[in-house]
Amino acid sequence: MTAARPAPSRRSRTRANGDGTIYQRKDGRWEAAGYVLAPGNTRKRVRVYGATRGDAMTKLTEKIAASNRGFPIAAADSTVSAYLAYWLDGVAVHHLRENTHTRYAASIRLHINPGLGVKKLARLTARDVRTFLDGLRTTCQCCAQGRDSVRRSCCAIGQCCGKQLSPLTVTYVHAVLKSALEHAVREDELPRNVARNVKTTTPRPRRFQPLTAAEARQLLQSAHTDRLHALYELALRTGLRKGVLLGLHWADLDLDGGTASVCRSLQRTRSAGLTHLPTKTQASERRIALPTACIRALHGHWERQEEEREGAGADWKTSGLVFTTTAGGPLDPANITRHFRGLLNRAGLRRIRFHDLRHSTATLLLEQGVDLVVIKELLGHAHIGVTASDYAHVRLRLQRQAIDTLNNALNTENDDSGDPPSAARVR
Repeated sequence: MTAARPAPSRRSRTRANGDGTIYQRKDGRWEAAGYVLAPGNTRKRVRVYGATRGDAMTKLTEKIAASNRGFPIAAADSTVSAYLAYWLDGVAVHHLRENTHTRYAASIRLHINPGLGVKKLARLTARDVRTFLDGLRTTCQCCAQGRDSVRRSCCAIGQCCGKQLSPLTVTYVHAVLKSALEHAVREDELPRNVARNVKTTTPRPRRFQPLTAAEARQLLQSAHTDRLHALYELALRTGLRKGVLLGLHWADLDLDGGTASVCRSLQRTRSAGLTHLPTKTQASERRIALPTACIRALHGHWERQEEEREGAGADWKTSGLVFTTTAGGPLDPANITRHFRGLLNRAGLRRIRFHDLRHSTATLLLEQGVDLVVIKELLGHAHIGVTASDYAHVRLRLQRQAIDTLNNALNTENDDSGDPPSAARVR
């Protein structure tokens, strides 16, 4: 009589070679372990944990997949620079826009690695991070990054320029470090995010001076004969971002219905050059109403573009874009910036950024008493708090109107009865 075979243990499940092992611990958590590529072209056994078998397996699979793509898997006993290299090229690259990834890489290369790169990740403390950030605020960056020795200037010749990082840049570097360490906590490499325990002062936002209504009219009048007149009409009357304006296609416009669909942005990236990307946030994808002046300007722009198409002949590049070069290709955002500076000079206006046209739109709408919710939808902000914080300032004239309104309400000379309101009317 053949004895019954015992049921297979959950610890004895066989897996393919290289897939690692997985089992349930006595504390109820699941532990998965496997070999991955480590710094120095070596192999290292790593362990990950999860509340369920699937959670642990997913974490291990991600590490092995990154290892197979050639990315070293940094662990807690790795240096900060080794972990940041893994996080930047193996994790963040899948969640960030290319231009944002480039800025993260620059912050790590120029600031974090020189200051904290040699420290062990597991031994990094909040004091280390605080000392590092304080150094960024007070240290001459020419000397810290070795620029003076290469250029034979600054500290190398005994004449330190004292060039320090702005508070906004220090806050940005801190945010990059926090994001990287937060991922280490999620992967159970660190028990806590020491960078999150360091509090930094919130930098004051840049005080921009939007165009007044008179300045805005002056700008549009100067742009009336400009080839890109319709672009400036849209920028000032709708508040669309520069990338969104350059990414508009004629198919996105309904000139008969007076609407425009915002669904993409034209950006220059290092790898692909000028390319279309999704809008900044999901809330940025929206349909907006077009003012009559914009519709009229777009009709004129269409006629001008048709003339340019006929003049270019076979050299015309069919792109479907609203705003193009004279040959039909996409416009470079940097060229628009230079073109805008020339327009400001011709109009006799002070120097502002192109993005300040968007701020001018919102401020002028606020001055006209437009509700903040309507401005939020027009600008495509994800939350009304963003709109409220960005445009909390009002001009002195608007403040004066508010104060005068309150004074009129409190002026007892205009009160016929002089009696306080009855309790029945107080709510």
